[in-house]
Amino acid sequence: MSEQDEDVMRTVMGRVKWFDPTKGFGFVVSDEGGADILLHANVLRNFGQSSVADSAGIEIVIQETERGMQATQVLRIDPPEGIVGSALEDFADADLEELASTPLEPARVKWFDKGKGFGFANVFGSGDDVFVHIEVLRRSGLADLQPGEAVCLRVVDGKRGRMATTVSSWESAISEDAPSS
Repeated sequence: MSEQDEDVMRTVMGRVKWFDPTKGFGFVVSDEGGADILLHANVLRNFGQSSVADSAGIEIVIQETERGMQATQVLRIDPPEGIVGSALEDFADADLEELASTPLEPARVKWFDKGKGFGFANVFGSGDDVFVHIEVLRRSGLADLQPGEAVCLRVVDGKRGRMATTVSSWESAISEDAPSS
């Protein structure tokens, strides 16, 4: 392979085959087919996330290297297909359009225990805890959260207090606030 081939980058859509935050990498299958694409944890962290759910849709910039195709940038993560309806009983009577229109709030993960299936985050400027359930995380296209991780949350007052309805990357708040051209 020539050096020129290594300089060619392009954007592809695909699905996460698997990602293991402990190992620090995973693989993406392109919608175009072809060999699996390496997704390194550092590339995911540059997007503002420490994990991504298996089968999540993902838009990435890729580059051919001596070791094969690798993601160099994550542009977007979509929840896995086939997930419909509300994530929790608390949202069963909620208007899904209303939940989706709730503003994103910047937050920091206090703690999250994947084994227990939940954790808490704090919205900047507020000392109140926001409950984050594993199903909300999965439906947001994520698999895990790390203490101190910066995220954006859509938050509602649930039956048991403030609850996240969506968890997304820190950068998504920036892109949502950006003026459209």
